[in-house]
Amino acid sequence: MAKTKFMDEFKEFISRGSVIDLAVGVIIGSAFTAIVTSLVNDIIMPIIGLIFGGVDFNSLKFVITEAAGKTPEAAIHYGTFIQSIFNFLLIALVIFSIIKAINSLKRSKESESEEEVALEENVVLLREIRDLLKDKA
Repeated sequence: MAKTKFMDEFKEFISRGSVIDLAVGVIIGSAFTAIVTSLVNDIIMPIIGLIFGGVDFNSLKFVITEAAGKTPEAAIHYGTFIQSIFNFLLIALVIFSIIKAINSLKRSKESESEEEVALEENVVLLREIRDLLKDKA
């Protein structure tokens, strides 16, 4: 009996719109992340690499001890860290630009609808004035 109640509560939880919206958001977010990461890694970073003389940031490192036989080298890979910072900043910039463009489109649509409402209110007001003038004439 407790198991049935638990399952019913679980079904209710899963069927809520917010959970489904969240799942869709995560899936779309993952796909969008792949697109933005590819944009940064495959298009923007090669251009930045050319600007800085073809430097591949991932290959920059500070070797603490050289490799000896089967022992690999011990190194601080600061280039990977620099690359991660660039990736983060560029991804944030791309997402900011996209959100800014979307918000701009929304604002222009909202202002158009506000203008239409104001125009309709003006038309109603003008009709009322016309009707009042007819009554006086």
